[in-house]
This record gives sequence, structure tokens and C-alpha cells, in this order.
Amino acid sequence: MNSFRTPMARSHKRTTVSIDVTVNGVLNFVDGRITDLSEGGARVDGASMPARSRCEIHYGGEVTYAVVMWSEFDRMGVRFPYELTHGPLHSALKRARAASIIEPSQIFHANRPAVFGRRGLS
Repeated sequence: MNSFRTPMARSHKRTTVSIDVTVNGVLNFVDGRITDLSEGGARVDGASMPARSRCEIHYGGEVTYAVVMWSEFDRMGVRFPYELTHGPLHSALKRARAASIIEPSQIFHANRPAVFGRRGLS
């Protein structure tokens, strides 16, 4: 029998964000920052709780429940038992995704000079 576990394919697209949150464990509240977010989970930097523990993520006056999947000294990965479909955290995810969609032509037009060549040197 093969002892290697096959990683599960992610069903949600991860998006880079910077969202300050408060994480509530069993005994304490810890400030952290979500740096990677999807409808199914998040990476929280600055907070750490034991793997398989349950926690609450407080943001925008609402609570999102989560289960810690992995944990290191100063960060952890959490899974949401209920997919994000609404609320402040979902709205922040949608805003981050909308901001990351930039057409190459938009970058060119935003950075090009107002004049080209010698035309503006009269």
C-alpha cells in the first residue's frame, strides 16, 4: 500500500489579499492578517492555533467559522466548513479579485506619456 497521500485538488481559486482580522480560539482573541483567501479557506499570518482546532474569524462585524488545517509558529491555514457566499469577508474577496483583473492595454495606456516623439516640443 502506498504511504504517500495524494493532495486534493482545490476547488476554489485562491486570491492574494491583505485583510486584518481577529481570530477567536477557545481561550483567546488574536489579531492576524488574511493573506490568501478563497471561498473555501484562508491563510492567516500572525496567528497560530493547533491543527484540527476550531476558531472564529471576526471581520466587518461578522463571524466566519473555520477549522485549522495546518499551523506553524506565526501562521496557519484554515478551511471554512461553510463556503463563503456572502458577508464582509466574501465582499473583500470579490473586491480583491476585481482589482487583480487588469488588461495589458490598460497598463500601457495608463503609463504612456501624453506626447510622443517631437510633437510636443514646439
